[in-house]
Amino acid sequence: MTPALTVEEVPLDIVLPLRSAVLRGGGPAGMPGDDDPATVHLAVRTADGEVAGVVRLSPAPCPWREARAPWQLRGMATDPVARGTGVGRLLLDASLELVGARGGDLVWCDARTTAAGFYERAGFTVVAGPYDKPGVGPHVGMLVELPQR
Repeated sequence: MTPALTVEEVPLDIVLPLRSAVLRGGGPAGMPGDDDPATVHLAVRTADGEVAGVVRLSPAPCPWREARAPWQLRGMATDPVARGTGVGRLLLDASLELVGARGGDLVWCDARTTAAGFYERAGFTVVAGPYDKPGVGPHVGMLVELPQR
């Protein structure tokens, strides 16, 4: 991992370009709830300030498991040139840390089947699917329980 990477909470307009390019083939990348005050957007920046990865986190009921304070991870995207450099793992670790610090006890996501292994290596478990998300492709439901603080 490159030591010059930083993770920061950012406004929505910072995450949209990379989300659009990586997840929507250049199409619209906004999602319902993006502007909710409880929603958090994180970005990994390189030493020169370029955005190398983004993610959205929001409190949301998990469709597969009851939890006291579940959060959904959504819209995670890593710049293709940064893949394999630790950007995704840094972003995911920061996401889990943030959710835990805000009292969350579970993080869940609809993961693209091509990304399921990445999430499994980080401790997530496949709990549903595979299923097709229209216009996006095959996904699996995944979750990870967070330790109580």
